Amino acid sequence: MARETKVVFFSPRLSHGGLERVIVRLLEHLDPHRFQVSLVVVRPGGELLTAVPSGIPVTVLGSTRLAASIPALARHLKQHAPDVVFAGGGAGPVAVLARIWARASTRVIVSERSALRRPDRTRARTTIDLALKAVTYRRADLVTAVSEGVRGELISALHLHPDRVRTLYNPMVDESLLTQATQPSPHPWLRPVEQTPVFVAVGRLVEIKDYPTMLKAFALLIAQHSARLLILGEGDHRDQLEALIRDLQLEDAVQLVGFDDNPHAYMARAVALLHASRAEGLPGVLIQAMACGTPAVSTDCDFGPREIIQESGVDGFLVPIGDADALADRALTLLRRPVLRHRMGQAAKRSAQRFTNDRTLEAYAQALMGAQ
Repeated sequence: MARETKVVFFSPRLSHGGLERVIVRLLEHLDPHRFQVSLVVVRPGGELLTAVPSGIPVTVLGSTRLAASIPALARHLKQHAPDVVFAGGGAGPVAVLARIWARASTRVIVSERSALRRPDRTRARTTIDLALKAVTYRRADLVTAVSEGVRGELISALHLHPDRVRTLYNPMVDESLLTQATQPSPHPWLRPVEQTPVFVAVGRLVEIKDYPTMLKAFALLIAQHSARLLILGEGDHRDQLEALIRDLQLEDAVQLVGFDDNPHAYMARAVALLHASRAEGLPGVLIQAMACGTPAVSTDCDFGPREIIQESGVDGFLVPIGDADALADRALTLLRRPVLRHRMGQAAKRSAQRFTNDRTLEAYAQALMGAQ
């Protein structure tokens, strides 16, 4: 019988980002007869650390910064000799450099989670990131992309050979998601006795998510139809968004709920999910909402939404980036046309089946084992 493949998942910390959620899901679901898994983080804490299954070894390197963790990760690789280390985003170059430092035979898989060129990053930062990733990703054993759009940009921008870059969709949909969706109503606005329809948005309160456009769109919407909006997430822009809510006189119609580890109970009860990002990789919140049978109105940003919503107007709506009028118009359409909303929700649920655990986990397993 072949021995288990020893896998280290490496992340700065287990906050509530998309990569971190995927790591937790892989820790939960990878076959223990095939894989011996562990987690290495740079810093302690993080909202998702408590979600790591009991019995999974967790190592905290204790470095002050991600870049400063290279020697500590190199020592870990030398001491534990894993077969493969899986790292995403900014941790990818660090994992490659730590493997070189340690002179280890560990395979390195780096996972790119978002567009390489993003409007929330300066030209200088983008230039540095591209140069660093071009050098380090060529030394990785495999580069994975969260969507076909990200894969294409990796190949073109970093001049990577297509055979070295593989698209791995996130494992997002399973029975636990559907179970969470049926949990008791998580907010007073979502109780059955409430008559005002509620929209939901989920994501970090940061610049790239473009909540100002969403709030402006919602102000246009409620000028024509009564509705409410719940925004789940935390981030650096909370104070600015609270101020904008006051400026737009939306205090009675919009609430910033904060982080909730079960967004699915909100999604399942919402009229629709609103998503205004200016750049993405593969936005999991769209997949999750659609799996709950809830249609989404999303910006058609690079990358991901157009791979999730396969046909705008059928299994969701895609609108231009930064277009508050279009976002409000499509949301109003769903409010005013309940038959369309139901039909779109059912189509969305079918589309989300492409992201079930059964379909995606085996692809991750094959990559971790080095299968071509």
